[in-house]
Amino acid sequence: LADNEMEDVTRQLDHEISRLEGVLRLEKMITAAGGKIFSTNGKKGNFETTLSTCKEAGGSIAAPRSLAENDAILYFVKSFNTYAYLGIKESLIPSTFQFLDGTKLNYTNWHLNEPSGKGEE
Repeated sequence: LADNEMEDVTRQLDHEISRLEGVLRLEKMITAAGGKIFSTNGKKGNFETTLSTCKEAGGSIAAPRSLAENDAILYFVKSFNTYAYLGIKESLIPSTFQFLDGTKLNYTNWHLNEPSGKGEE
């Protein structure tokens, strides 16, 4: 394509993406933090279904690495009045958690007396 045509295509794509993001924001289906986009389909499921759905969408399950990212996840928890699965797991050491890939957590914001390892962290 010629430069002018490429610019037109780029502008059209930018416009379409902005429009779609606007609709999703109105429906409380996406929010952004830390240079990442957090999204939900609003459906309830178990942990494995959540992992699979995130992967199918080309993303990964949310794993907060900062207060802003934690707040983005809380946005969905509050909007849908439900809980959220996170991309973390308990390590071999009880009450010690890590990211799903095994790396150490670099941010935590646990409730008092958590994590307890009882699945209600």
